[in-house]
Amino acid sequence: MTRWLLRMMTELSSRKFVSRMTGRFAKSSFSRRFIARFAATYKIPIEDAEKRIDEYVSLNDFFTRRLKPGRRPIDATPSALVSPVDALITGCGVIEDGMLLQVKGQDYTIEELLNESPRLSQYRHGYFWVLYLSPTDYHRIHSPCEGEIVETEHIPGRVYPVNEFGLTKMRRVLSRNERLVTYIRNDVGEAAVVKVGALNVSSIRYVEPMPKTLGRGDELAYFEFGSTIVLLTEDGTLVPRSDLKTGSKVVMGEKLGTLTVR
Repeated sequence: MTRWLLRMMTELSSRKFVSRMTGRFAKSSFSRRFIARFAATYKIPIEDAEKRIDEYVSLNDFFTRRLKPGRRPIDATPSALVSPVDALITGCGVIEDGMLLQVKGQDYTIEELLNESPRLSQYRHGYFWVLYLSPTDYHRIHSPCEGEIVETEHIPGRVYPVNEFGLTKMRRVLSRNERLVTYIRNDVGEAAVVKVGALNVSSIRYVEPMPKTLGRGDELAYFEFGSTIVLLTEDGTLVPRSDLKTGSKVVMGEKLGTLTVR
């Protein structure tokens, strides 16, 4: 009964107008008074922030903060694929005939995740990472590799939570939520950065001006409140790090694997 009630409450609160209302509050000057409490509650390392905490004009301004230079070194190993975000790995592995297997007990298809894009055939036997950003994390999204943006797609959808409850108790959250997909052509193939919206996320935004070419670690986009990245690599183009697994924590710029032709 409790599980059913929580699911129903989440279904009802997943409407976009709830996120819009939350977004308006977070961008208001009134929300500024909650920044210090928010930072203390989630144990956010404010010393990493680009500005002093009293210089942020709203909760959203603080949440989408940049970091001081050098706080997230970008792995310089040749052909490295790096984490685009600070995150907890909630799923990773080889894509088996178009299936992302066992992401919190649920399987997803490339077709549903990429909205039946004509590019999906390139990823049917690639590799995937599901990267969850908690409220504690830095919420700017960076390029995982050097390359050229060859396509972007906005996929409308709901805004279910992408935390432990959402991924385990709700049905197929990653493919039902709003998504913004960036396809990046690199030296050995292609990578797809799938930005998944979540409950109380008012938007996912690209940086302006939006770049056409990217260096590894270049800023690409940002979340207004917490969410998830699904990072996909094209068939036969990645040798992943063997020591990373579901439950590992990574930071932006940390090496996830090596891009190579196999």
